[in-house]
Amino acid sequence: MKNKVIVPFIVLMLSINYFFISCDKNTDCTANVKCVDASGAPVSNAAVQLYANVKTSNNQTVVADLKANGVSDGGGNVSFVFKLPAIYDIVATTTAVNTGTFGPATMTLVGNSIIKLEEGKSVDKTVTLK
Repeated sequence: MKNKVIVPFIVLMLSINYFFISCDKNTDCTANVKCVDASGAPVSNAAVQLYANVKTSNNQTVVADLKANGVSDGGGNVSFVFKLPAIYDIVATTTAVNTGTFGPATMTLVGNSIIKLEEGKSVDKTVTLK
């Protein structure tokens, strides 16, 4: 008689445990940013910043604490992972040496964009630095 009670109880407990474990879904939001120049070539070593602008109750815009910084790799790529979805502004900057007729000159290239992250998804964005 004990086995008739214990076995269904164990099966029930294992089923409940499986149900709660399987409910854990991946909510990570991944932002993949590719930095390119005006000709479409990848830009390596670009400083990339993601930040969120938030409107206050008196209708002013402030930068929230939601920020991330990274540097693009040799293929111009950098990735960020966030726990919650959000809309981020992107700023990418790098310096380049222009060898013109008057000798080499250093110039700063900048690119701006916006990326909208969705729960559990990976979003790709290309930023052109000019």
